[in-house]
Amino acid sequence: MPSLAKLDEFRGLHLLEKHRIESFKDWPFSAKSACSIGKMAEAGFYWTGTKRENDTATCFVCGKTLDGWESEDDPWKEHLKHAPQCEFVKLGCAEKDMTVDQFLKIFHAVVNSSIEKSVKQFKAQFAKENESKLNEFTRSH
Repeated sequence: MPSLAKLDEFRGLHLLEKHRIESFKDWPFSAKSACSIGKMAEAGFYWTGTKRENDTATCFVCGKTLDGWESEDDPWKEHLKHAPQCEFVKLGCAEKDMTVDQFLKIFHAVVNSSIEKSVKQFKAQFAKENESKLNEFTRSH
């Protein structure tokens, strides 16, 4: 398995549980609650909240965003209920219990998703920036 220091380069993807834990800035629930920061991160969530909407979290694999958490909510059960197609929640085990093969499968899914998102953004931006040129070209041909 790659060294964890090398995986720090992927911090923005929230690939590691420790990176997901670090993302929680203003989580409203205590460490004793069912949806504590540690349990949220273990179930694949990182914080995407704001000062006003501080109970919002997103899965690092499937991208499902959930809010309206209550202290007794089980992050794994909520994740499965709202995103049963998620590769991470289907795996059903915490990072510490994954095999290397399972970790690499999740890593692959996350990186592919990130690349697809970047390509879509690039295409949309390119199309927006070149729309007038395309219209001009199609009118002249």
